[in-house]
Amino acid sequence: MKHSSVSMAKILGLSILMVAFNWLYAGEKMVKLPVRDDPTISFRILFKVGSQNDPAGKEGLAALTAALIAQGSTKKHSYEQILDLLYPMASSISYQVDKEMTVFSGRVHRDNLEAFYQLLKEVLLQPAFEQADFERVKSDQLNYVEKTLRYANDEELGKEVLSEFIFEGTPYGHLEEGHVSSLKQITLDDVKAFYRRHYTQANLLIGLGGGFDEAFARRVEADFQQLPEGTPSTVPAPKPKAIDGLQVRIVEKNASATAISFGYPIGIRRGSREFYALALATSWLGEHRNSSSHLYQVIRAKRGLNYGDYAYIEHFPNGGSRRFPPPNVARRQQIFQIWIRPVPNNARLFAFRAALRELKKLVDGGMSQEDFELTRKFLKNYILHYAPTTMLKLGYAMDDVFYGIKGHHLELFRRYLDELTLEEVNAAIRHNFQYSNIKAVFVTNQAEALKQALVENRPSPIEYSSPKPKEILEEDKEIASFPLQVKPEQVDIIPVEQVFQ
Repeated sequence: MKHSSVSMAKILGLSILMVAFNWLYAGEKMVKLPVRDDPTISFRILFKVGSQNDPAGKEGLAALTAALIAQGSTKKHSYEQILDLLYPMASSISYQVDKEMTVFSGRVHRDNLEAFYQLLKEVLLQPAFEQADFERVKSDQLNYVEKTLRYANDEELGKEVLSEFIFEGTPYGHLEEGHVSSLKQITLDDVKAFYRRHYTQANLLIGLGGGFDEAFARRVEADFQQLPEGTPSTVPAPKPKAIDGLQVRIVEKNASATAISFGYPIGIRRGSREFYALALATSWLGEHRNSSSHLYQVIRAKRGLNYGDYAYIEHFPNGGSRRFPPPNVARRQQIFQIWIRPVPNNARLFAFRAALRELKKLVDGGMSQEDFELTRKFLKNYILHYAPTTMLKLGYAMDDVFYGIKGHHLELFRRYLDELTLEEVNAAIRHNFQYSNIKAVFVTNQAEALKQALVENRPSPIEYSSPKPKEILEEDKEIASFPLQVKPEQVDIIPVEQVFQ
């Protein structure tokens, strides 16, 4: 369903414009978003450290450290006591870890500000690092990698395998939560050392939003000077290996349907005019969870093969559980990715061909004037829903610091949508999109049969349980025989129990 009501768009647009002028940066150590009439205060405490900083053989250490801080005891309170104290405040302390950043967040009513802030400060500045908490959190993280991701979520499994496939050999080359073997090697001393090294002022960016005053902001900034000064935890930007042809990784498991993801690195980042041109094209091709997108129409609406089909030029984690892109997963290197939600196993190759064919048609032919105008009009309202809350606006403002955007991403997005031409968008497509050098991941059964079908370029005709219009059946013939050039050595099969091992 589209969220494109004109009245709501105007309200949200006005809200964004009103707070935009209040975004303040204090030497890139603090991002402040005061909102006078907001009765709540939002905190985002960001450390510029993530899974790219995991030591070799200890992959998952950044995530485990953050989990133990957010879900462990402090020097004054047990974790159970912290939960008991937070409960009457109707608040919580959350965390997320990505490749380049770790964020702790929380939101509280101003009546409980002092009590909540004391707990937040305690959690971040005085973690106890108790052995019992460590064992519990480590067990949870192992269980997620070894059980949940492997056996309970084929869609996220496929996307994470694709990420490792594309970024292998780089600092982005492993799952944030780590691998089973590396997690088992991590000790409590490793966590303590990681905290001492990376949780420093040099890596800190404080975010405050809502109904706080300047005196409180100064106090927060002063309090976090208790952290050691440190040095920035920078690592070289990832340089993925060039992809030669169509390379396929098949995760074999007893799956009743096949999850498919494919993509490749792109050399474009948020903030440039070309980025927003490409974002418009990507929205037309496969706006996340949106029925108006082209891939959705081709694969789901017309053929009923799955729940949806989407395209991305920025990392979009946990797409099955959210509608809009989250903040604070900013990266120096992005990938273009198409996500085909699970299709019947007998339609897996057909669906892959259908998506690849549509990508080719877009690259070779570009967008039409009509599609360009419709997508531009849709996006101008749709992106107003990306950050409707103070907490989300704050997260986006902090990402602006990461990307070095002079201005604000969502404002730039809307401005460029007014300025862009069809010629610019099609030029961005030609410059950034391609369909010849791609890595693809299938999570499916009968992996050897799929490999042979790929290598032999076998046609993949499809049958329907209900009648389809003649024009679709005619197009199906073209899709079923869409050429795939895959060499045997470009396909590898991994049993699911070995994934992330």
